[in-house]
Amino acid sequence: MKKDKTGALGARNWFSFIIFGLVGQLAWTVENMYFNKFLYDTISDNPNYISTMVAASAIVATLTTLVMGTLSDRVGKRKVFMILGYIIWGFTTMAFAFITVDNAAKLFPTLNAVSVAAITVIIMDCVMTFFGSTANDGAFNAWVTDVTDNSNRARVEAVLSALPLIAMLIVFGVLDSFTQNGNWKLFYIIIGSVVILGGIVGLFLIKESEGLKPNKDNYFGNIIYGFRPSTVKQNKMLYISFVAFTIVCIAYQVFLPYLIIYIDHTLGIHDYAIPLGIILILSAVISVIMGNVMDRVGKEKFYIPILAVLVFGCIAVYFSRTLLPLAITGTVMMGANLVVSSAVNATIRDYTPEDKAGLFQGIRMFFSVLLPMVIGPFIGSAVIRNSNETYEEYGVVKQVPTPNIFIAAAIVCAFALIPMIVLTKKQKENNKK
Repeated sequence: MKKDKTGALGARNWFSFIIFGLVGQLAWTVENMYFNKFLYDTISDNPNYISTMVAASAIVATLTTLVMGTLSDRVGKRKVFMILGYIIWGFTTMAFAFITVDNAAKLFPTLNAVSVAAITVIIMDCVMTFFGSTANDGAFNAWVTDVTDNSNRARVEAVLSALPLIAMLIVFGVLDSFTQNGNWKLFYIIIGSVVILGGIVGLFLIKESEGLKPNKDNYFGNIIYGFRPSTVKQNKMLYISFVAFTIVCIAYQVFLPYLIIYIDHTLGIHDYAIPLGIILILSAVISVIMGNVMDRVGKEKFYIPILAVLVFGCIAVYFSRTLLPLAITGTVMMGANLVVSSAVNATIRDYTPEDKAGLFQGIRMFFSVLLPMVIGPFIGSAVIRNSNETYEEYGVVKQVPTPNIFIAAAIVCAFALIPMIVLTKKQKENNKK
């Protein structure tokens, strides 16, 4: 797919980014946030189940993206992985409609039904993650790298970074009432159907990049290629970018799995669609605007200032206990997170070798998903357990997330300053050449 010297992508590409990206983010919103709420509300309040599920799915996502992304390089095709992956992804999402403690008790009457149901959710999360990561993380993200260049990537990344928030807004605004009423079955069936439809639409919408050719290098050698010390040495700035993004993502995962539970049960804001809707809309607007600005004046000018705003935003959310302050500080935090993510992700694409875009999606997942989703939620879980804040519901004492998770996120995020300084210096050197 040809791009002219101005970096124009064309309406079809932009439509593909938005439609295929948004549908995928609808499914990831459910996986990242509602599986946790589903597990908490219907099966067990034990935060270790949530952190274990997040970690397990992260491992599967990373391994899948590494293997399947490399395979898409090998065969020189992205579309088939995207289309089939989305369709099966939708069906596996629907399967959650039938996981209940009662069904677990019927199928395994001699075992602890709660444990069986919780483990089933974790296993099925891994299954759906396999197909989701094949389609979205491995193939779609490699395809985006194929059809973009360094003149337009910040804009594309800004839009892609906003899509998770728009997806959250759609889910919260349109479908959250089903979960509030306990109608999880219809909730999962609707989401699964949308993902299947997205795959079908992609069949007619997505076009392979004209420059994509099969990579005939050794397949298994390519799988481990990104972990070789020689590869790291040859692509030093790429891996520094990965490290910066890893730290920011760890901070995000400290609070994200517990966010809805925190707003609902800790703050007592049961109509959480309102503050979240405000936060998501404004953050998405900020991200898109700043993406255009970064393409014009340079990403390197935004790394450190926006990181500082992000740390400030996390601390500010800690002090926000009512609706209006939460909406304001949450917008600062989430907006800054999106801008930082857009800048670093665009930098990652800039430094990614063109003939190994699929291969490096697995490496990207290792740094942006596996490490953050293994480390972050367990930090959050430890903070929650040590704070020992609880509430009673129908005679049952349940743990609730504490605002301290936002302070923990701020502390983690501050460590990203070191790689950000290196990136800023290198980008300025490149600009002088």
